[in-house]
Amino acid sequence: MDPLTYKQSGVDLEAAEEAVRRIGPLARSTFRREVLGEIGAFAAFVKVPAGYREPVLVSSTDGVGTKLKVAFLADRHDTVGIDLVAMGVNDLLVHGAEPLFFLDYLALGKVVPEKIEAIVKGIVEGCRQAGCALVGGETAELPDFYAPGEYDLAGFAVGMVERGRIVDGSKVTPGDRLLGLASSGLHSNGYSLARKVVFERMGLKVGDPLPGLGKSVADELLAPTRIYVKPVLDLLKAVPVRAMAHITGGGLSGNLPRVLPNTCRAVIDKGTWPVPSIFPLIREAGRVAEAEMFKTFNMGIGLVIVVAPEHVEHCRGLLASFGETVSIIGEIRTGARGVEYAGERLGR
Repeated sequence: MDPLTYKQSGVDLEAAEEAVRRIGPLARSTFRREVLGEIGAFAAFVKVPAGYREPVLVSSTDGVGTKLKVAFLADRHDTVGIDLVAMGVNDLLVHGAEPLFFLDYLALGKVVPEKIEAIVKGIVEGCRQAGCALVGGETAELPDFYAPGEYDLAGFAVGMVERGRIVDGSKVTPGDRLLGLASSGLHSNGYSLARKVVFERMGLKVGDPLPGLGKSVADELLAPTRIYVKPVLDLLKAVPVRAMAHITGGGLSGNLPRVLPNTCRAVIDKGTWPVPSIFPLIREAGRVAEAEMFKTFNMGIGLVIVVAPEHVEHCRGLLASFGETVSIIGEIRTGARGVEYAGERLGR
């Protein structure tokens, strides 16, 4: 009987080394001045940025979810890394934190250096958009664990905020306004439902055009999550923001109450922002109830910012100067913590 090797059991160390060789310069291109050392050590070292009096570390972890299934079908892997970074850094941002560094975990059945390079290029682009450093990560080759061609991604973001400038919703007051920043589409949530509607109910394939959208299924469903870090960090320097919510899984209905005091209720006017066409398409093709849509998808709003009425126009102007589309989508009223909707039904 011939002796076995690690490679024969499914783990190719040479391919892993080639992947590291390819992604090292990509990660290095994101380094901030606070990063010490090089890629390849057992851990990463990052200094506390200058100027903080009471620095508080803020951390977040997330993944991309079943949006990856669309990437597998389309064999397109260069944007899901942006989604991965966005899910972490936007969560830091809503508490006023500046993202400092990011780490990724990539697990797959077989190391293909070119595919790993494409994935990491997306992560690097996300880090550039967020202004944070990709300081390391882990690539795990797990034979027999994943279906051929499939993988999973997880990300870990760390940021910092001055203790006295933490945004936690405690100052939210009835009469405050809700500003909604436009999403780029589905972002990275609700894909189990979206895929069921598009691929099963509508019978479409990734290369097919989506009716009425002028885009292919892959182009629409793989549009990367919008990263709001740079414009909102500038906004925080100019305006006393009272609360922010990243609209991810659970939609407006599930995420906005997380940053409201017990005695404050968000009232949202559904007719105050343009809803991207993908959402009415999913609702109609899947016969999905409107309430289900609002608790599953972002419905075109990726981030909500709560400010006092006198700061609304300043906020809108500043954010618009960064290219953000901003709508006044509602207000805070006295009542039990939660969200209620007013206005016309979706899609009218």
